[in-house]
Amino acid sequence: MTDNPLLVLRERISALDLKLLALLAERRELAVDVAKAKQLHHRPIRDKERERDLLDALIDAAKPYNLDGFYVTRLFQLIIEDSVLTQQALLQHQLNQTALLSARIAFLGPKGSYSHLAARQYAARHFEQLIECGCLKFQDIFTQVETGQADYAVLPIENTSSGSINDVYDLLQHTSLSIVGEITNPIEHCVLIATETDLNKIETVYSHPQPFQQCSQFINRFPHWKIEYCESTAAAMEKVAGMKSPTAAALGSEAGGALYNLQVLEHNLANQQQNITRFIVLARKPIDVSEQIPAKTTLIMATGQQSGALVV
Repeated sequence: MTDNPLLVLRERISALDLKLLALLAERRELAVDVAKAKQLHHRPIRDKERERDLLDALIDAAKPYNLDGFYVTRLFQLIIEDSVLTQQALLQHQLNQTALLSARIAFLGPKGSYSHLAARQYAARHFEQLIECGCLKFQDIFTQVETGQADYAVLPIENTSSGSINDVYDLLQHTSLSIVGEITNPIEHCVLIATETDLNKIETVYSHPQPFQQCSQFINRFPHWKIEYCESTAAAMEKVAGMKSPTAAALGSEAGGALYNLQVLEHNLANQQQNITRFIVLARKPIDVSEQIPAKTTLIMATGQQSGALVV
């Protein structure tokens, strides 16, 4: 038993966290049972009305505990989304019995890139083991899957701040790969440093072009910064980690920076408060999709380069 009151409080919080983890695991098991019941009765996996009613009830139930509605909504939206994705993964696995237990997934950048984190997120729901295939260029990702060196590709396709990733759209026009999934992730750019410094001491900032574009308003506050482009945010973080200089920083995610022992100097840099990137998952063969899961169809259409080509 310790005499340090702060330590006692932290131990109590840690004990509560362990209980929360056990309850979340139990809830996920119930979500699997719900999926089986929906499958038996041919009910759609997603029930928006049920989700709204659940959130409203939880907000009311939280009031006696002095928990505000915004906090409860954000927390349970994440839990509900996890439940939906768990149920969808179960149905898809049953429908596609040839699904692999382990998968080689190609993505942009070394460990810590946003694409790497998205690949890990996708693999966690679909495979027991992930074999990571980091690539330097978008073209290399396509080539890895097309030639059988990887089973899947994870690629960013659009961002709410910077728009479409045109390089990926261009490559989609010339591939036989099929889109078999998607991941939508909030992107939270940070200023990452390897040694103690402050924003005014930084001279050079490294990152992929996309974060610079998405954080242009923040970047413009420091006109003395020199901007250096890298193949990925992870490559930028790796470079800064190796330099260990108070004048160097990288733009990237907090989770990615942790893999390189980088510290966060500044949070929430994006021009838009909601900065979300949609990633697509590609494979050599299409998959079957359960009728209980809403699916998207992606079409690429080309027109002649002449006046009125878009008029039907």
